[in-house]
Amino acid sequence: MAKKPSVEFVLRPFEGLPGEPDWVALREVVPAATAPVRTTKEHGARDVVITTVLPAGWLALHRTDGTVLVALQNNAGSGDASRDVAAVLLAALELEPGSPLETAPPVEPGPRLQDVLDLSVPFEVTVHEGFDYWLGSDAEITSEVTASLEEANATIVPTRKLTAVDAAYWCRMGAREYLRWAMPHDEQQMIDALARLHAERESGIGDARFVGYFRACGVVVPVWDLAPGTEAEELEKPAQEFLTRFDRALADTSALDPAARRARAGLVARQVTLR
Repeated sequence: MAKKPSVEFVLRPFEGLPGEPDWVALREVVPAATAPVRTTKEHGARDVVITTVLPAGWLALHRTDGTVLVALQNNAGSGDASRDVAAVLLAALELEPGSPLETAPPVEPGPRLQDVLDLSVPFEVTVHEGFDYWLGSDAEITSEVTASLEEANATIVPTRKLTAVDAAYWCRMGAREYLRWAMPHDEQQMIDALARLHAERESGIGDARFVGYFRACGVVVPVWDLAPGTEAEELEKPAQEFLTRFDRALADTSALDPAARRARAGLVARQVTLR
């Protein structure tokens, strides 16, 4: 019996897509957001909406108004998230209006998002306060639909996207606020830069304390613990100022001094990986 071809693991599945860090953020940390994409002419030049999640864990939804939504946060896993999402997207284009995609396509080699999408279209994220965007303008709002939305909205983590810098997301978890900032740079160079700043006591953003980082889809995501009550708009200028310092540290290719080496060891010891 012939062995089925397998899908190779890809550490940075969204590399090469416009807005790679935002793709990672929507897949891993943002609860409710959308971004429009368009398929290539080969795949029909169709407009599609990428979203974080869909009701009932659906992988995709072809709404009755013609809008096709594809969820990034799903359990389909071949080792290449780009291939998985592309397979879902292509299957979603074949759905009848009003139909969800509930089951993932078979795991097998196939086109990736980098092959399916028009890469000239920017990945422009809109963060939503709730999941009402699931419904089209002509959707039937029944009591069951209302109850489902209310349940989903009750669990949402308030999140805002900063406008002054790319792929940085403020969130409020209970009584605490955090900033999580996905960055596309080489991991080792980025950790060196963060270590230099941490050793120089310049790793904060305003009053926000840099507490470490995690890795998701091959992208490093630094995290800051904010002063209680900090709102997203208060971070815009401090984030720009941090980015200036970070770019300077990133450009420094000299050997780390002892303080920076100690800071680096501490950062690496605390980092975690998400998928």
